[in-house]
Amino acid sequence: MASTAQVQPTRSQQNGALTLSTVAFTVCFAVWTIFAIVGIEIKRELSLSETQFGLLIGTPILTGSLVRVFLGVWTDQFGGRIVFPLTMLASAGATFLLSHAATYPLMLLAALGMGLAGGGFSVGVAYVSKWYPPEKQGSALGIFGMGNVGAAVTKFFAPWVMVALGWQAVAQFWAAGLAVVAVLFFLFAKDDPALAARRRSGTPPRSFREQLAPLKNEQIWRFSLYYFFVFGAFVALALWLPEYLMGVYGVDVKVAGMLAAAFSLSASVFRAYGGMLSDRFGARRVMYMTFGMSLVLLFMLSYPATDYTVHGIHGDIRFSTSMGLVPFVVVIFVLGFFMSLGKAAVYKHIPVYYPDHVGSVGGLVGMIGGLGGFVLPIVFGAVSDLTGIWTSCFVVLFLLVAVAFTWMHIAVRQMEREGAAEATSLPPFPELAKVHAERVKAQQAVHAATGSPRVLKEWQPEDAVFWKEVGQKVAHRNLWLSVPALLLAFAVWMVWSVVVAKLPLIGFNYTTDQLFWLAALPGLSGATFRIFYSFMVPIFGGRLWTTLSTASLLIPAFGIGYAVQNPATPYFIFLVLALLCGFGGGNFASSMANIGFFFPKAQKGNALAVNAGLGNLGVSVMQFGVPLVITAGVFGALGGTPQIATDGSQLWLQNAGFIWVPFIIASTILAWLGMNDIADAKASFAEQAVIFQRKHNWLMSWLYTGTFGSFIGFSAGLPLLAKHQFPDVDVLKFVFLGPLVGAISRAATGWISDRWGGARVTLWVFLLMMAGVVGVIYALEAESWWGFLGMFVFMFAVTGVGNASTFQMIPNIMRLEVPRLMPHLSAADQLRQAEKESAAIVGFTSAIAAYGAFFIPKSFGSSISATGSPLAALIGFLAFYASCAALTWFVYTRRGGLLYDIERGRVPAPVAPSTLTQGVSA
Repeated sequence: MASTAQVQPTRSQQNGALTLSTVAFTVCFAVWTIFAIVGIEIKRELSLSETQFGLLIGTPILTGSLVRVFLGVWTDQFGGRIVFPLTMLASAGATFLLSHAATYPLMLLAALGMGLAGGGFSVGVAYVSKWYPPEKQGSALGIFGMGNVGAAVTKFFAPWVMVALGWQAVAQFWAAGLAVVAVLFFLFAKDDPALAARRRSGTPPRSFREQLAPLKNEQIWRFSLYYFFVFGAFVALALWLPEYLMGVYGVDVKVAGMLAAAFSLSASVFRAYGGMLSDRFGARRVMYMTFGMSLVLLFMLSYPATDYTVHGIHGDIRFSTSMGLVPFVVVIFVLGFFMSLGKAAVYKHIPVYYPDHVGSVGGLVGMIGGLGGFVLPIVFGAVSDLTGIWTSCFVVLFLLVAVAFTWMHIAVRQMEREGAAEATSLPPFPELAKVHAERVKAQQAVHAATGSPRVLKEWQPEDAVFWKEVGQKVAHRNLWLSVPALLLAFAVWMVWSVVVAKLPLIGFNYTTDQLFWLAALPGLSGATFRIFYSFMVPIFGGRLWTTLSTASLLIPAFGIGYAVQNPATPYFIFLVLALLCGFGGGNFASSMANIGFFFPKAQKGNALAVNAGLGNLGVSVMQFGVPLVITAGVFGALGGTPQIATDGSQLWLQNAGFIWVPFIIASTILAWLGMNDIADAKASFAEQAVIFQRKHNWLMSWLYTGTFGSFIGFSAGLPLLAKHQFPDVDVLKFVFLGPLVGAISRAATGWISDRWGGARVTLWVFLLMMAGVVGVIYALEAESWWGFLGMFVFMFAVTGVGNASTFQMIPNIMRLEVPRLMPHLSAADQLRQAEKESAAIVGFTSAIAAYGAFFIPKSFGSSISATGSPLAALIGFLAFYASCAALTWFVYTRRGGLLYDIERGRVPAPVAPSTLTQGVSA
């Protein structure tokens, strides 16, 4: 048998691996931050706004952040000797492409590829940590992290090259250097000891899923927030400082580059010192020191230059406060020093607590930190545009540090209380205290199994005693925290349906087809996200995923608020924001999956109906509320100035995005503090994948697209269609009625399907939908606004009935089909299989139907663009509803159809359908 023991590396091998990795990371970081210098010249050439400039310099940071998890896992699986050179070569190619880019979109494309260089960090962390024992990993990773000095290298040398040869030469030289280092690394690097031992033994690498298992731990996300500041803010400032120094102090690009390099230097070279301090004194003390000093320094930097006039006894006394260039450079240098200590301290924890998952855990922490380098420059630019105050960027960082410091202290206090409860003392440096090694190991095992102290390890809702004494209260608390989160998700998902109707009034000269694209894209992305969101709860836990998915709504909410304030905002940015609104559409799948685990079967249907029905109301809340808040300066000076509409009125269209921000933040905090995870809430994709072989899965997807797809598609497209067809009517005062009636109809008409049978009701639904379309066509021909609105409200009401009836059909269908398809199973197993497949079909059909939010608005837009009228789209909908009616009749309701005898009571109905699917309508 081949030995699996690792051969201990010699000191020279350790030093060789560390040296090669540090040099490679230095060059990667120099390329990763190249836009801090060349971006200034590109901004001048293309006349970019501050926000566009922030997006350009942040795009490589986005790519370098998002790929870190994957690169870290691949390094664990295939080794840094292979992954590191490939990463560098790919980034070198994109950097060379930049030198030949002449337009802003092409530069953004090149910037995406250049960002791969930033992903080299997670490769290096996974590779270097394998060469050193735990007691030396802090120092080793600190030295490796000194590769951040690449930012200083760029700031020192790139300005001179740019002035002499042009910014294109900088890109070409940096690309060549990166390619050379990639080749040298491949030639001289060795496989790490763990990989070599695994290859000798023939042991396969752990699967991707196994590598990602620890990512549900709350502790890792806390580390990620720390790194969002100590690294993300470092990258953001490294990119932003040259522009800041030129704008505030009037220095030229060469001086600005060298002064900004002082910050990059201190925030890089002292990282090795931070690693040694963490090894000796403990990472926690280093983090306290980092956050405490950062708060003081950022408060000093946040204060803007201000003139004061004091009305004294003998006249006015005038004085000013401002920070000169030299004090600013000194303070920013000291801030960089403490950030470098913090970076080392964060990564000291990872190989100690997660020695078998350094790649995935280090990749996630690095990804979140890197995202700080992408998000923060955009925030800096937006806040600068909004307030007109240069120091506003430091105010943002001050608030970020305050949140991170508070969370860290609360976590430490919780550890101390748990230690006291167990009659043990919390060691000052838990990652190094050998006396507590067994206890720490046991805690890690429990944490990895449950993910959080809020995990419900035993959850038995079917036990009447448990449910009455414990379960009911916990389940309802999770439900009522989920409802507002889902309502906000629907509101953000559909917000473009109102925004696009107002864009032409404030100077955005987009074509009708372009506007319908903006209304339709959230539906496309939201439906796609639903497919993936369905599998997130078992991986991350309902509490963590609800928190993350709700917090993600802040991105489109803030983005819309800033983008609509400037008519020069590129259409491309609006397309991206429209796609990001799909985060809200995806939330339904994970929200329903999560709540379904908490309730017993007898109450599951009602709980899901409440969650889905009230969530759907988010569309009406948005369409009713947004037209009101955009007419007033709700947020005062913080919300920005109003736009002057073509009729001379004032509009604060940015409030369409900003109005949701405080509610999203509150809902996110409540979800994190009040919700729970269920330890055994697991679902296998392989077990559910059998539904793709079931023809009724696809048939019901077609029918549900006709009901819920119509509901969400009309919600997205009606405001703009109504505005186009009736320009003299203030349509936004009325269109919210449709989604409102549809949501109420769904909640109030489930009894109709129970009484008459889902298939028969569904057939009548589609016949009535056909009549509704005919009515809309007639109203348009007659130019009748009230007829137009009335017929759409009628169709919304009918979709609500159909949402219930189609889902009522699914469990009955599968209870008939499973015994035929799986006769070898016992009756009990057939019932369980039918319930499992019914639940999976419910989730899949809801995802497919959500594409209606894209196709219906897009159909209206394409029809108007091609013919000048929505008539062609309406005729297409008429044909689609006719196909749905024919399908329902032929397969399910005709004499001899699958559900004909059951719905007429001629044969016993199958076992009562699981309430898992009752009430699910979205």
